[in-house]
Amino acid sequence: MCAAERDDGMARSALFVTGAAAALTLGSVTFASGAGAAGRTETRTVSGTLPVGAPDFVYLPFEVPRGVREIHVAYAYERPSVPAGAAGNALDIGLFDERGTELGGEGFRGWSGGARTEFFVRADDATPGYVPGRIRPGTWHVALGPYTVAPRGLSYEVTLTLTYGEQATTPAPVYPPARAKGRGRAWYRGDCHLHSWYSDGRRTPAEIAALARAAGLDFINSSDHNTHSSHPHWADQAGDDLLIMLGEEVTTRNGHVVALGTDPGTFVDWRYRARDNRFGRFARRIRRAGGLVVPAHPHATCIGCGWKFGFGEADAVEVWNGPYTPDDEVALAEWDNALVSSVRSESRAWLPAMGNSDAHRDPDAVGTPQTVVLADDLTREAVQEGIRAGRSYVAQSKSVALAFTVSGPAGEHAGIGGRLKVAADAPVTVRLEVTGAPRCTARFVTDEGVLFTGDVLPVSGSGTVEWRTTAQYAAYVRAELRHETAAGPVPGALAAFTNPIFLGA
Repeated sequence: MCAAERDDGMARSALFVTGAAAALTLGSVTFASGAGAAGRTETRTVSGTLPVGAPDFVYLPFEVPRGVREIHVAYAYERPSVPAGAAGNALDIGLFDERGTELGGEGFRGWSGGARTEFFVRADDATPGYVPGRIRPGTWHVALGPYTVAPRGLSYEVTLTLTYGEQATTPAPVYPPARAKGRGRAWYRGDCHLHSWYSDGRRTPAEIAALARAAGLDFINSSDHNTHSSHPHWADQAGDDLLIMLGEEVTTRNGHVVALGTDPGTFVDWRYRARDNRFGRFARRIRRAGGLVVPAHPHATCIGCGWKFGFGEADAVEVWNGPYTPDDEVALAEWDNALVSSVRSESRAWLPAMGNSDAHRDPDAVGTPQTVVLADDLTREAVQEGIRAGRSYVAQSKSVALAFTVSGPAGEHAGIGGRLKVAADAPVTVRLEVTGAPRCTARFVTDEGVLFTGDVLPVSGSGTVEWRTTAQYAAYVRAELRHETAAGPVPGALAAFTNPIFLGA
């Protein structure tokens, strides 16, 4: 593993290992000391090769003199053809300022992953994904993240350019309000996993907000990969009809987690694996910042996407991610297994489920699926409380609406996320009212499995399904709507599903 600096000659750079999550620090790149004439630039180029098994992060330090007004970074790397079954090269990139690269520290200045080949930062502006601010003298670091490395290694080249001159004023950030007009206690629709051009998405906040309104959403949550840089760019998209919460998709090498509804300007670090035993620290960071911890697509098949941190720190779990696929079916089954365990253990709380689009670009559909939450108002706190309490269901689109309740012999009743307190042998009526689900089939799932399947709904998409049971027969019941797209034991894709209602004392 080597790196060399190129300017007026070639010089080897020393390497320094910096920690067990194994990061590696290259030798420092230096520029001329002292302020240069306004507009003058200096450029250095560093190249090297990372072998298979390279550390997760490789830091390239460079010395920034006084008088610099802009830093520009460009990079390229070899992308060779590889044999079938072998990994190709993929190299992410980001930036830390003179405050350093300490995990959870203050030095983060941006991350673009593999979405861009160049970026800049200065006091008044920055490339999307990066944070504007003063360019202070000291040791800065380019962070390289070798996501995958081809068998013959990953050859890269990084070009650093400093521009001298007077710095502009950094604009004060303006954030969206934490409240929209709302309808009091009501069902509100939202999509909490969305990507803009501030990470690897291709849509602006304005485009996303317009698509959210068209999808019938009442709230959304920003969740760009490993950066909070979009937070000041949502304010002018919020309105009485759309609550915009701020967050991040914390994208580690052992799974992704949506930080849902954090305080504006909150950055959550991602540079750790499950073996490092650091996830709890950053889950607490999310909650201290007013957010929810939501593991995303836990069974996704992309490299590094599978969730390996466990669910002890989670406030909810994303069971349905984008168009319904087999990995969502696995996530749904695993979540249901966890429900069974929780109702059989007095010490284990149950984990609510939600669904989001994870939309990045056309043709990804914002609001497919969407989580429909019973909240006391259209505020960040009320929506989060509804999600945390499991007072929600997931629908394929704004067309699908559900009303799901259980009632006891004396007229007592409970809704989604609630508990009907009745004797074990008391008769219980389960009732599901559906609109917007033509030719779908409703089924009721309990801790004993699927115990009831209704008739296919008419082409109007509306209907009511009822079933009678007892608490001793079903410790909980939840509803699923399935499309009529599969035969035999294989279920059709979901049109909607609910969080459970619990039965018994």
